[in-house]
Amino acid sequence: MHVIAGKAVAFGEALSPDFKDYSRRIIDNAKAMAQALMHRGLPIVSGGTDTHLMLVDVGVMGLSGNKAEKLLDAVGITCNKNTIPGDTRPPAQASGIRLGTPAVTTRGFGADECRLVAGLIADIIEAPEDDARQKRVANEVRQLTERFAHPGLRMQA
Repeated sequence: MHVIAGKAVAFGEALSPDFKDYSRRIIDNAKAMAQALMHRGLPIVSGGTDTHLMLVDVGVMGLSGNKAEKLLDAVGITCNKNTIPGDTRPPAQASGIRLGTPAVTTRGFGADECRLVAGLIADIIEAPEDDARQKRVANEVRQLTERFAHPGLRMQA
């Protein structure tokens, strides 16, 4: 019965004007992030996005999706490796990463912050062996997430 109750709550929330605004902000944030990534030379597989997520081809930068996922996780940015159309790498390596904006939108990020995150992602992918850059990006991610932390939440160092 808890599944039925959960669906009822979700459907009720989806009917509210606040949810519609939240959904629009998620998509606006995804579009901003996708545009910023493409501006930095990271192709979005579909040429952009009209939804909450995007599939980024990191293979063009000589990285596997698996490596990019680990590099980004190390600086506090969560993504998933993902195969892309025509991928020559095995699924465990993949040539893409999947990014989405619902979590950052829930935190309060807007388009400007999503463009900033896209720049940080590109910084890491462009120079995967640059330890100083990784430390700088990790610090910027920490500062950004602290700015948007829930008042009762403290980020761990």
